[in-house]
Amino acid sequence: MIQVDNLTKDYGTKLAVDSISFDVHSGEVLGFLGPNGAGKSTTMKMLTCFLAPTAGTARVGGHDVLEQSLAVRNMVGYLPEDTPLYHDLTTLEMLEFVSSVRGVDNASRDDRLRRIAAVCGLNDVLGQPVGELSKGFRQRVGLAQAMIHDPPILILDEPTSGLDPNQIVEIRELIKKIGEEKTVILSTHILPEVQATCGRVIIINEGKLVADGSPDELAGRDAANTYRVLVEGAEAKAVKEKLEAVAGVSRVTASEGENGASGFVVAGDADQDLRRDLFACVRDNDWVLLEMQRHRASLEDVFRKLTRE
Repeated sequence: MIQVDNLTKDYGTKLAVDSISFDVHSGEVLGFLGPNGAGKSTTMKMLTCFLAPTAGTARVGGHDVLEQSLAVRNMVGYLPEDTPLYHDLTTLEMLEFVSSVRGVDNASRDDRLRRIAAVCGLNDVLGQPVGELSKGFRQRVGLAQAMIHDPPILILDEPTSGLDPNQIVEIRELIKKIGEEKTVILSTHILPEVQATCGRVIIINEGKLVADGSPDELAGRDAANTYRVLVEGAEAKAVKEKLEAVAGVSRVTASEGENGASGFVVAGDADQDLRRDLFACVRDNDWVLLEMQRHRASLEDVFRKLTRE
């Protein structure tokens, strides 16, 4: 559905996007991540024909963003980070205006407006001025205007920016519902949102693509499992030596104990669960296991590692 090949944007004083390449398939919900200034919004603006690339190519629905920009715009619904709305219009007037600009034919316009209002949960605020709506409802109106012409592709830049936790959950569920029917590119800083809604993640840093895969694949990449172990009944040195001898353990470090018990952080291979072996080690040495907690690298851990490097 989207093919990006060595896409580049150079502002002269700053190389915002540096020869990135990726594909997005039909029906895919893609999380597009990166720190501030990484090039996310610039990439989205090139894909939606708001900016022309300096070099490279991008095709959306088979159409070139430079040579067939009008066809690209017809296939894409775009929600920028700063939701562009006319606050003096009512919600219904806003959607009617956008549907007219988008060329929705008169015969199907009313039916389309009703469907979009229902999908985005706007039926109760159709008569209210947009400027009087809460931030959550304004984001819903922004999503509705992006979908009013029934595009097969949605590009959403920080759709939950500035929302409270309840509003974030509402918009997240709406995006998941939309993703059942459309191809979606979602840019956000809220990583649990990505894990909840996206089947695939791309991370860019300083204009370069640094990771591409499912959230689980990225979380498991080059990352060790760690285990918090709390043991009593032996000296810390003896426990540490025995734990280090367990197959698959790469490192054991002392951590804060509790009520005379010794605490350790045990690191092991990413693809191996060591809990049974660690338990067996404690049991075979007649110690008392007070606590064992496994921690796997999260998408946040991977994001911080890749963007700091």
